[in-house]
Amino acid sequence: MTIDRRDILRIGGGFLAGLASPRHLLAAEAVEIRMQGKADGSHVWFDPIGLRIQPGQTIRWINLDRGNSHTATAYHSKNLERPLRIPAGAEPWNSDYLLPNETFSVTLTVEGVYDFFCIPHEHAGMVGRIIVGQPGRSSAADLSTQAAGGETIPEIALRAFPSVEEIMRRGVVRPA
Repeated sequence: MTIDRRDILRIGGGFLAGLASPRHLLAAEAVEIRMQGKADGSHVWFDPIGLRIQPGQTIRWINLDRGNSHTATAYHSKNLERPLRIPAGAEPWNSDYLLPNETFSVTLTVEGVYDFFCIPHEHAGMVGRIIVGQPGRSSAADLSTQAAGGETIPEIALRAFPSVEEIMRRGVVRPA
């Protein structure tokens, strides 16, 4: 089999076309959020705790805490009657309990602010925030702290969320 000049140009053209559209390549890459904890169980967290992505990107949570199971659960009335803290029209998610080294993924397409928590560790402040695209000005201000007939978000969890402004400025916010 011989490769002629047309084959070389076709291969090169395809390669250059791929380089010209890196935005599509980046949108397909999964972004990882690690679930972690101290060996004695005294402290648990998501890393990063704040993250900005583009619409259509996938988030993958992985439990790296050998001593605990964790969840990645969207604040939504479908999840334990929690307050709505994801964009209207976005699909809520709940990973169920992830044992060490298990993963869960979700692709976020609706622009806005998405808050999530770990069911067994919300009272320990294990929460996180994802910003997809360019949230509207009222996105953060519209985040509820209590669902109708549901529980109020614990104060320790509310204090743990990084601000929308900090995430927009830095892109990734790691736990303190």
